Amino acid sequence: MRIAVDNPQDVACLAEVRARVPEANLVVDLQENYRLVAQVAPHVNKVRYNPGHLYHHEKQKPVRDKVAFIAEQAAAHDCAIRVGVNCGSVDPAMAAKFDGADPPEIAGVTAMVESALEHCRILDDLGFTRYVVSMKDSDPRKVIEGNTRFASVRPEIPLHLGVTEAGMLPDGVIKTRIAFEQLLSRGIGDTLRVSLTLPFKEKWREVEAGKQIIADVEAGRFRSVPKFIDHGLNIISCPSCSRVENEAFIDLAFHVKEMSAYAKDYDITIAVMGCRVNGPGETDDADLGLWCGPKYVNLKRGEEELGAYPYDEVLAKLKHELDGIIETKKAITPA
Repeated sequence: MRIAVDNPQDVACLAEVRARVPEANLVVDLQENYRLVAQVAPHVNKVRYNPGHLYHHEKQKPVRDKVAFIAEQAAAHDCAIRVGVNCGSVDPAMAAKFDGADPPEIAGVTAMVESALEHCRILDDLGFTRYVVSMKDSDPRKVIEGNTRFASVRPEIPLHLGVTEAGMLPDGVIKTRIAFEQLLSRGIGDTLRVSLTLPFKEKWREVEAGKQIIADVEAGRFRSVPKFIDHGLNIISCPSCSRVENEAFIDLAFHVKEMSAYAKDYDITIAVMGCRVNGPGETDDADLGLWCGPKYVNLKRGEEELGAYPYDEVLAKLKHELDGIIETKKAITPA
């Protein structure tokens, strides 16, 4: 069970969770504040940090020192570590270094893999060996390519698989199955997570989908999944995890899907993100992006911020922008 922790109040709740279910296997997501590891490590079995978020605090301190602090606390409390790299939130320095290193359809994969390898080297040098790695993206092609590359270089390191922000049913399971079938059939992957945008009471569907995919691959039942086509409307939405600050985000994601159906034939990507941690960065590559806070939804067109709107007003604003993009595409499309 993964729990997101962002402040001391969250830590107090985490201690209460541990006290009530001492047998649970708890993983804590450190989000942007790596220093909280000292407070949370006594209560969990594993800590997860994103290398791309370490620069948010104490920007003058070397990354190695921050990782050393995490590893020291993890070792003192018998915790494992997950190095969780997301293609959409790679360390800015790493992203700049490998900008243009990939073909457009898998842009960012080299930076993601190199970031993961760098942090493995740091942990190895520190003598910390109880770690796993995850490299996720909303595009199954990037997930396949990134994990395949990493496994060819460091096959001994356990990999946690996932297609993050896979979206809603049924598309989310289709994207996930495409990646998992390709990777698991090659012997790549040790644990996995299916990430779907669902009402909280239906999150069990993620587990059900994951078990079904594993059973099918194990039995050699490879389903005839549609070829992943990057044409037409593509809606990316995150899996309503513990970082979401307003459950209204889930309803908004479904409303966005319903409202935008008329744009299905246009090459447009709409990203709906549920938190401020990944939201700002992971909407940059979308034509239209929404990242949700407790009371307002931030609307973006590419990297341009258009404003923050109440949940009950943002859909109309989004449609206005979507119509504008469609008109632009019509104007440049040959008759």
